[in-house]
Amino acid sequence: MEFEIWMLLGIPFFFGLGWIAARVDINELVSESRSLPRGYFKGLNHLLNDQPDKAIDAFIEILKLDPESADMHFALGNLFRRRGETERAIRVHQNLLARPDLPGEQKAHARYELGMDYLKAGLLDRAEETFNLLVDTTYAVQARKALLEIYQREKEWRRAIDVAVGLQESGAGARQKEIAQFYCELAQDALVHLPPVEAMALLDKALQADRSSVRATILYGDAQLAQGDTEAALITWRRVEQQSVPHVALVAGRLMDGYRKVGRPQEGVNLLRAYLAEASSIDLIEVVFKAVIELDGVEAAKQLVIEELRRNPTLLGLDKLLEARLMDAPTHVWEELSMVKNLVQRYTQKLARYQCSHCGFKARQFYWQCPGCSRWETYPPRRTEELNVMN
Repeated sequence: MEFEIWMLLGIPFFFGLGWIAARVDINELVSESRSLPRGYFKGLNHLLNDQPDKAIDAFIEILKLDPESADMHFALGNLFRRRGETERAIRVHQNLLARPDLPGEQKAHARYELGMDYLKAGLLDRAEETFNLLVDTTYAVQARKALLEIYQREKEWRRAIDVAVGLQESGAGARQKEIAQFYCELAQDALVHLPPVEAMALLDKALQADRSSVRATILYGDAQLAQGDTEAALITWRRVEQQSVPHVALVAGRLMDGYRKVGRPQEGVNLLRAYLAEASSIDLIEVVFKAVIELDGVEAAKQLVIEELRRNPTLLGLDKLLEARLMDAPTHVWEELSMVKNLVQRYTQKLARYQCSHCGFKARQFYWQCPGCSRWETYPPRRTEELNVMN
C-alpha cells in the first residue's frame, strides 16, 4: 500500500495540535489553582488529616473574603453537621437559600442539605416539610429516602409504604421486604385494636409484596388463631419451613401450643423433632425439651439434649442438659450440679443473644428491625454462640 504525502505531513500536524491543547489545559489548571484562596488548600489539608475543627476555621476565613461562594457554604455546612453543630449548619444553609441570585440547582441542593440538618437535629416535622419540596426536583430520590427514614421513626407506616412504592417505581432499588414489613407493623397493631379479619387483609398485602415474608406468615397464623381457627393457624405456621427453615425456631412455641389445644401434642413433638434434625437451634431445643418432659419424662428429655450436644456442642445446650440432670439427681450430688449449672448459666446469658448481621447490635430478644441501625431482617434467628459454632 502506498502512502499519500499529505498523510505523512498530517502526523506531525496533529501531534502539534495535541501538544498545544495539553499546554492550554495545564496553563488553565495552574491559573485556576492560583486563583483559589490559600485558605482553601489549608482547609483541604486539615480534612485529609482528619482535623475538622481546623478545616472549619480555614473555610470561615475564606467566606470572610468571598461571602458569595456557594460551594464553600456547602462544605462548611456539612462540616458543622458532621461535628454535631446542627444549629450552625442550619444557619449556613438558610443563608444560602435566602440569596435571590442562587441558581435553581444550587437552591435544591441547599434545601436538601437543610433537610438533612433538620433530620440530624431531630426536627422531623421541619425535615419532612423541607424534603416534600424536593420530590419534583433532581433531588427527588434522596428526598424520598430521607422521608422514608422519617416515617419509620414516626411509625407512620402507611406513608412509609407510599414513599417506598414511589422509590421502587422510580427505579431506586427494590423495596419489597420493607413494604411487607410496614404492612406487618400495621397488621400487628390491628390484631390488638381491630377484628382479626382487618389484620388478615393487611397481611395479604404484605405477602403480595414479599411472598417470602416469614413475619407475615407468622402473624397470619396469629390472626387465624384469634378467629378461633387453630387448625388453620397450624397449617399457616408450618409454611414457615418452606420460607426459611432456621426461622422455624421463632414459631415452635406457637406450634406446640396449637397442637396441645387440638389434643395432638405428640404430633407436635414429632414435628418439632423433625425440624430439630434439619436445623438445630437452642430456641427449638427449649420448646421440644419442655414438651418431651411433659409427654415422655425426664430421661427422654436428657437423651434428646445429649443427642443435640453430640451434633452441635454448645454451652447453651450443656445448660439444658444440667437442667435435666437436676430434675432427678440424688440429694448428695444435687448441690454440686446446681452450682455447676449456675456457673454455666451466668456465662451463657452473654451468649444467648441475637446479633444484627449489619451493625453487630446484640439483643436478648429477636427483632425484625434492628434497634441499632434500623435495618430490616438483619437478625439471624439463631443465638450468637450457635452462629460462632457454625462458622
